[in-house]
Amino acid sequence: MKNREVNFDGLVGPTHNYAGLSFGNVASLNNANAKSSPKQAALQGLGKMKALADMGMAQGVLAPQERPDIHMLRRLGFSGSDADVLKAAAEKAPEVHLACCSASSMWTANAATVSPSADTADGKVHFTPANLTNKFHRSLEPEVTGRILQGTFSDSKHFAHHKHLPDNEHFGDEGAANHTRLCHDYGQEGVELFVYGRHAFDQSKPAPTKYPARQTFEACQAIARLHGLSDENVVYMQQNPAVIDQGVFHNDVISVGNQNVLFYHEQAFFDTEAKLQEIQEKFGDRLLHFIKVSTEAVSVQEAVRTYLFNTQIITLPNGEMAIIAPTECEESESVSRYLSELVTLDTPIKKVHYFDVKQSMRNGGGPACLRLRVALTEQELDAVNPNTLMNDTLYAKLTNWVNKHYREELSVADLSDPTLLIESRTALDELTQILKIGSVYPFQRV
Repeated sequence: MKNREVNFDGLVGPTHNYAGLSFGNVASLNNANAKSSPKQAALQGLGKMKALADMGMAQGVLAPQERPDIHMLRRLGFSGSDADVLKAAAEKAPEVHLACCSASSMWTANAATVSPSADTADGKVHFTPANLTNKFHRSLEPEVTGRILQGTFSDSKHFAHHKHLPDNEHFGDEGAANHTRLCHDYGQEGVELFVYGRHAFDQSKPAPTKYPARQTFEACQAIARLHGLSDENVVYMQQNPAVIDQGVFHNDVISVGNQNVLFYHEQAFFDTEAKLQEIQEKFGDRLLHFIKVSTEAVSVQEAVRTYLFNTQIITLPNGEMAIIAPTECEESESVSRYLSELVTLDTPIKKVHYFDVKQSMRNGGGPACLRLRVALTEQELDAVNPNTLMNDTLYAKLTNWVNKHYREELSVADLSDPTLLIESRTALDELTQILKIGSVYPFQRV
């Protein structure tokens, strides 16, 4: 049976903006309140999806969140018409208003943790939406994310969906941004790496002091239990607290893996050698490539600025691996020099493809943030909602949809404009019909 890894990228929403709300995400803070281009961001994302599909990769699309979140503003005491709610929130609680206008759904690696059927006790693909509790504006997303995932992977014969973990920082969960799977073949049993920033119930353990550790050890354990994973196929690794304090808010900013390759910075992990040995032992006697980038070759600061490790490593149809990198990597002397050398070494990575995803980069997310990886058998891929899989027809539909509904430019002041809310809801209602995912948004369910 043929097995594939499918990248499901998140569509950028029509209210894409730079509010700078993610403390610990340096790029997000540096670009706070700058004008954004929702249309350009969406088209950049679609361009990357189409390019990967043209390379022969299986590529899917996930819908964005609805913003502004009028439902949450009403829960917080604002009343009247939708226009009244927006006006009152913007005037009386501007920080709350901005939070309810922001979403991280374009960075789909934050959406959920996925375990393929080869790893799970019941032989199904398991999904758990991330609760994203560390930031209020991101914690608004899990319910809708869960509905979008269920609309995309609806066949209960093949797919199992879990409710997100409790909405408490003891179980803070950031999804696939802190989860990597290593395997020989996508359809064979693999080793799932859960990377955490701190222990929630044991304050004596190492933890960062400047920036928050968004993922907890306890959350990682809970997801492994929910997904029915064997202890023999799971490794829990702590992210280096010192590197979190340098702006590495997720593991996928400092490490990325694919099949038998783990590509990481030497400062990425705590107790690195012992954990790499555990990975190798659980991986067995199969060949496993640990590709370590030294601080001398690329500093942590340059890795964060260029998102060297927030690149995608994909396996092409010919069996070779390629890195999908942002153009910032190409423009960096040290990073481009490193990548040029990497493809000549004795590893599976043989090519680098650069993409312009600046609208995402400015808000703190590179190519790897933009996708959720789902390893599927041929039968499971056939069970996925076909309207969400990228091809020439869907690309044309979504490009026309973006050009029809999205604004060229958006400022933070525009977020209180009730016309933007109407535009956004009109666009999203049409999108759910294009993707045929059902009524996933609150405004569709009243």
